[in-house]
Amino acid sequence: MKTLLFSAALVLGMAFTCAAQPALTIYNQNFATVRDLLPLDLQAGSNDTSTYDITMHMEPDSVILGDPKGQVALHILEQNYRADPASEGLLLSLNEGNEIDFYIPGTGGKPDRTVKGKIIRSGYTPHSGTAMQRYGNEYYYNQQAMSQAMQPIISVEGRVQFGLPGQPRFPSLGSSDLLPMLQWKLHADKAMKLDAELAYVTGGMSWESAYNVVSPEKGDVLDLTGWVTMDNQTGKTFTDAKIQLVAGDVAKVEDEANRGMRALKDSARGSAFGFASPPQVTEKSFDEYHLYTLPLATTLHDRETKQVEFVRASGVKAERIYVYDGVKIDRNRWGSYNMGQIRTAEEYGTESNPKVWVMREIKNSEANHLGLPLPRGKVRFYRQDDEGQLQFVGENMIDHTPKDELLRIYTGNAFDIVGERKRTNFKADSSNHWLDETFEIKLRNHKKEAAEVRVVEHLYRWTNWEIRDPSNTFLKTDAQTMEFRIPLKADE
Repeated sequence: MKTLLFSAALVLGMAFTCAAQPALTIYNQNFATVRDLLPLDLQAGSNDTSTYDITMHMEPDSVILGDPKGQVALHILEQNYRADPASEGLLLSLNEGNEIDFYIPGTGGKPDRTVKGKIIRSGYTPHSGTAMQRYGNEYYYNQQAMSQAMQPIISVEGRVQFGLPGQPRFPSLGSSDLLPMLQWKLHADKAMKLDAELAYVTGGMSWESAYNVVSPEKGDVLDLTGWVTMDNQTGKTFTDAKIQLVAGDVAKVEDEANRGMRALKDSARGSAFGFASPPQVTEKSFDEYHLYTLPLATTLHDRETKQVEFVRASGVKAERIYVYDGVKIDRNRWGSYNMGQIRTAEEYGTESNPKVWVMREIKNSEANHLGLPLPRGKVRFYRQDDEGQLQFVGENMIDHTPKDELLRIYTGNAFDIVGERKRTNFKADSSNHWLDETFEIKLRNHKKEAAEVRVVEHLYRWTNWEIRDPSNTFLKTDAQTMEFRIPLKADE
């Protein structure tokens, strides 16, 4: 046992670039920008046109439609967007004023029958409660007003009734009737056939990164593989799309209701046999963020999750460190106390935390076989056991990390290293404004090998302090924190 003693006093604007394939820029904040070509046959003056090849979650006011070659002046005079999912209510609304069949199953020995009814009012409400919440205090009033119009009215055999007389049987639908639709009234300064570029922002698209780290049975030199996972919940399939990913914290205004890499080159560069390296994700700085471009055109189906490897590195040094932060503060008890009360509270800071944290420190530098911007994501650590099997040994999240920065990742608590912190003396003189307290920290290493523990102490009483009679040297890491680095032998 070793004893330590001391005494303390959007990119939302998009330039048009003609592309022969759909293009996606996905942000790790659940939205994306979509760019696609839309064939148009325009007459000079006013034109009516529409498209069904859009997402279910587009932001209509983000739409940009124009001629990428600049040969025709194109203006949107009016735009209508409809993305209601197919439902009984929607189909009733589409047939308002029409007569359709209603199926009534037989009961009590009576046969099934079909009656005809004319839909006077469908009762369908196209706007969701979420959309209406943006009106603040008017939401409840609007709901009350709309509730009176939510019951369908059907005329059957010359009589009007509220509610459906049976199960509606609708005429057959074309596939386009089940798709979102965007309609325009366009003005063109001259007649022309062209491939216009349509660009817009959509929700329902996200990506995240994840890292798998594999360590050998002994040592701290590891292999790292990074994946990006793309999730398409937009209601649209993107076929052979050019996909780019933006990493960074892009400011994006949300509706009130919704509040709530350059790839590392293969170290082998092929091999001695001349195998070519596979296509790799490329990375570059873009504005205040980083833009990753997938090397190949990719088809991303609706409701599909797709993984792509974007970084692979070997020989990465990851130092394992042990940290003992022995003070345990009950925030529920002390959260309402101000610094003046904490400064003189005798019981404050006397509870001990026995756990020693296991941390991994990785320098994101070229010298350490990395040196590229790492997007925010989960890092999973694996280690080979003495039989060569991979065993999971911890995981945690990292934030967006520029090159040459230090990653410090908490992976769990040490089993065989424990700490104990207790206060052995306390003196206070409130009239002369001083307080003196002494602590004893014990560390026990039950491992079969030596280990170094970094003991962190917080000088939480006040900003003016002095350390008297320390048993070991320490490092002042900031104005109210100090750190001891204590080597422990095996079983010490």
